[in-house]
This record gives sequence, structure tokens and C-alpha cells, in this order.
Amino acid sequence: MFTRVLFTTLLLGSTIILQISEDTSPLDPSLLVLYGLIVSIFLLSCLYAVMLNRVRQVLWFAYLQIIVDSIIVSLVIFVTGNFSSIFSFLYLVVIIYSSMLIFRNGSMTIALICSFQYALLVVLEYYGLLRPFAIEETLTAAHADWPQILYKILITTIGCFAVAFLSSLLAEQTRLSKKELWAMEDHIKRVEKMAAIGGMAAGLAHEIKNPLASLAGAIQILKDGVNLEADNSRLMQIVLREADRLSSLVNNFLLFAKPPAGKVESIALGKALDETVELFEKDGGCRAKISIQKEVFPELYIEMDPTHLSQVLWNLLVNAAEAIDGEGSIVIKIYSTKGRSACIEIADNGCGMSEETISSIFAPFFTTKQNGTGLGLSIVHSILESYNSRLGVKSRVGIGTTITLNLKRIDPPT
Repeated sequence: MFTRVLFTTLLLGSTIILQISEDTSPLDPSLLVLYGLIVSIFLLSCLYAVMLNRVRQVLWFAYLQIIVDSIIVSLVIFVTGNFSSIFSFLYLVVIIYSSMLIFRNGSMTIALICSFQYALLVVLEYYGLLRPFAIEETLTAAHADWPQILYKILITTIGCFAVAFLSSLLAEQTRLSKKELWAMEDHIKRVEKMAAIGGMAAGLAHEIKNPLASLAGAIQILKDGVNLEADNSRLMQIVLREADRLSSLVNNFLLFAKPPAGKVESIALGKALDETVELFEKDGGCRAKISIQKEVFPELYIEMDPTHLSQVLWNLLVNAAEAIDGEGSIVIKIYSTKGRSACIEIADNGCGMSEETISSIFAPFFTTKQNGTGLGLSIVHSILESYNSRLGVKSRVGIGTTITLNLKRIDPPT
């Protein structure tokens, strides 16, 4: 809005100065119209500024401003000569910034509106229904023939639509580049954070694991070598059970801190997915309440340890199932993307997550579940990082969550 005021003030102001320098009266009708346009633009900009924080439909508000701008450009063209005006290029300015605000379909719509307005101005002038200000008779549309009229309208229309297409294409590429840069920035921050936590976690887990194993072994020897009363035996059993649970937690913590180097093999993604889903569908957390749909692009291969891939897929399927309260569905897609990547997409229609939750889900021990350890996604993230792969999350509360894995694709083995 500020740029609009600045640009139109400079442009119209320079036109006024030019006309005055040619001994035109300051009260000339064409100048009065220009004065009115400048005042109107300032008043409209003040109105827009007041409405901006109160408008809920920002897209329609942008449409309104851009259409009004196209009308103002038509008035400028009419005042400065209509058919002979040099300011028809201002339509292109309106179209260019419309592509940045309302995208391709919107800019094409504005191009159509601008073309229609210009054609209407020229045709009305040709039939004598409009008379531009202070223009020599030989320069008006009324003194041109139809081929000239159609040629100018056609050139202006082609220019409007060409600029709309190209500018919207560039704007779309810019938006995608910004999204990729933001995603990369988030990914780097996450990796740096996880690396710092992982370094500390590895040392801490080793320090806990060794004395814990000694403690569990000593208790087992005491339990087997001493005749204990029923209550004492039960207490010993509780200690052993909790020691095993703590040991499992420490092992998961170590897996998060430094996933073991696996045996890399060529894996057919579709086949590996079928095997994991078949086992998952027999699991108690899935059976009879979750329907799983698969859309698999055939002949996609990656290099990865099969155990690591199974663990990643299993953890993600478990998370998807636990996010669904009651019956629901999980949709799994495998497809190829540009840059020789294989993409695995796992989408559920569960409870979804807020932006605040998404920013924390990869942190170790962060969980929204009553019985969760908070290490599942942390382990998935660490495993994928060891293969230089990326993981993305999109979620909406009450709608569901989509997890996307980007893995390096290889050629099928011969």
C-alpha cells in the first residue's frame, strides 16, 4: 500500500509538472482529474490501512485493492490520452504485483480485467462516446481505422497475459525456493540440536547401562540362590522387571544417540513396505480399527539396512495408529520425485498436532501419550540422518498428520 502511494504520486506528479511546463493552466480539466486521482489514492490507502487488521478474508481484500488499482490505471490512461496514452504499461505493473499476492489464477483474472478495461476505453473512444482531454484530433481512436484499433487491443491483451503467466511463474518459483530454504533451515537447526543432545546422551547411557547390568545380574543371583518368602520373591521380580524396562529404555537412548552402522543393501521399497504393513496389520494396536491403503510406485530402490528401514516404517505406523481415536485410516504412498529421490508418505486422519507440538516432536523424551517414552521419532530421525535422508511433517489439529521421508533413489539391480 505504501509503494502504491509513492509510485502513483511520483508518476502523476511528474505528469502534472510536464503539463504545467507546457503552459497548461493549473485548473485545466485534465489536471483537475489528476489532482482528484492523487487525493483518491491517498484516501483509499488510509482506508485500506484502517481495514487491514479488521479484514478476515485477506485474499479477497487483495483482490479488491488490485481491481481498484486497475480502474485507477484506466482513469490515468483516459486522462493522458486514452488511445494515444503512453501509460498503458501500468496495467503490467498491476499484473506483476498481483501475481505475488494472489498467485497464477488471480493474476490471470486481473490480466483479463485489465484487457477488458483497455478494450472498452478504446472502443468507446472510437465510437465517440469518450473524448480524452487536450489531445490532438489526429491522435484519437476516432481517427484510426479498425485494424489499428484491433492491433493495439490485441498487443495490449497479449502483453497482459504474457506478463501474468511469466510473473506468476517466477513468483511461484520464488515461493517454492523460500519454502525449501525455510525447511532446510529448520532441518539444520534440528540436526544441530539433536547432535548436541546425542553426544551427551551416548555418554550418559553408557554410564547407566554398565552398573544397571551388574545390578540386575546380582539380583538374579540372589533370587536364584536364596529361598525367599512369597512377598520378598514378588519384590525381587518387580526389581528385575523394572531393571529390564530401564535397560530397554537405555538401549533405545543409545540407538537415538548413535544408530549402529547397518549392512547396506539394495532394497525394493514396495516389497519392504508390504512386509512391514503385513506384520503391522496383525498387531493388536491396528487390528480391526485401522484400514491401511497403499499407493506404491513400482520399481523404486534405495540403499539401506533392511532392519533400519523396517524400524523406521514400524515406528511411523505405530505413531499414526496411536494418533487415531477409534476407527480410522492410514494412507501410504511411495513415489519418485525430482533429483533422484524416493518419497515415502504416511498420512493418517487422527487428532493432528499444533505448530508448537510439531516443533518438539523430535526432541528425546517429548511425548503426548500417556505410556510413550518419547524416543520413537527421535530414533527415526537419527536413523534417517545417518543415511543423509530428510523427514518432513505436516499436520492440522483435528484433520490428521502427514509424515514424508525423502530417501536417495538408486537404479534397479541388474
